[in-house]
Amino acid sequence: MEPEADSMPEVPEGIIQMQPFQAAPGQFGPEVRQPGLRVWRVEKMKAVPLNPSEVGSFFNGDSYLVLENRGEQGADLHMWIGEKSSRDEQVACAMLATQLDNFLGGDPVQHRQVQGFESPEFMQLFPRGVSYKDGGVESGFRRSQGGGTVQRLYQIKGKRNIRAKEVEMSWSSFNKGDCFILDLGETIVSWIGSQANIFEKQKVREIASLIRDTDRHGKARIVDTCEGEEPEEMLKVLGKMPALAESTPEEDSKADASNSASLYKVSDATGAMTTTKVSDKSPFAKELLVRDDCFILDNGANGKVFVWKGNGANEEEKRAALQMADKFIEQMNYPRMKTQVEILPQGKETIIFKQFFKNWI
Repeated sequence: MEPEADSMPEVPEGIIQMQPFQAAPGQFGPEVRQPGLRVWRVEKMKAVPLNPSEVGSFFNGDSYLVLENRGEQGADLHMWIGEKSSRDEQVACAMLATQLDNFLGGDPVQHRQVQGFESPEFMQLFPRGVSYKDGGVESGFRRSQGGGTVQRLYQIKGKRNIRAKEVEMSWSSFNKGDCFILDLGETIVSWIGSQANIFEKQKVREIASLIRDTDRHGKARIVDTCEGEEPEEMLKVLGKMPALAESTPEEDSKADASNSASLYKVSDATGAMTTTKVSDKSPFAKELLVRDDCFILDNGANGKVFVWKGNGANEEEKRAALQMADKFIEQMNYPRMKTQVEILPQGKETIIFKQFFKNWI
């Protein structure tokens, strides 16, 4: 159960026990220092590069590393966690992210993204959209099964961050307010509900094309259709269409979204990581951020926790940044799989982070 914003527990000045982060060496080569977008899937403690045709398609039982290197403009390193990925795989993903971050000199801004709660910045890396699939690296879903017929149904939902999510192959999954993709292997049906919004309509064909290009290697026919004009291929699989549910209005973004936040200092001066509350009233004075330490900015009411790494902080503190965030999330009783984490080296602060401080220049 998520805590109410005004009744969140206090984090006492306490000790965060750190566990060593180690990963097999040699996972990354000099090419990662070149500008571009690179994606790796975590497979048994190793980072396995994805084929470009697979980029943007994620299995919900897996974890991934996504590196956007913009050269002199900086880099963002995302850890993407599938909703059904194992805890061991999530730990391996964090280890590999730490290794890649160290390989790049600790410069990237790190983000942990969880399936269904990704940030807009992450979604923008995939202009053709993001699709989720059942299964994972150990799953039979990953390979075609003995010539069997492919049959999958995807729901396309959202406004600015459109996502395709695999749903039950049934008319009961449909409603008038969304778009759907029925993947039948050689034929991909792109279906538009009568009450779908313009963003979904614009995205459904692009995501259908993504499925065609990544799963069918371009060898599939896309059939565009609207509610009430269902093609024979669709009716043959799903049966006669019943009355569909009306559109369910999505919650509007709250205009007065809470900006409440607290700031904590994290230090290992005593030999173990300790957290000390610095202030619980934002906007904070920028001077509170001391270059010799790391800090946690808690914006958990909006599902976000930031870790700021001062340039003068010791290497152990910097390496343990993600563990600091995880322990903090646990102490605060925030839902781990719904809380975004952003790790910011000093000098690489984002606008979202800076907004919590007075007169940041």
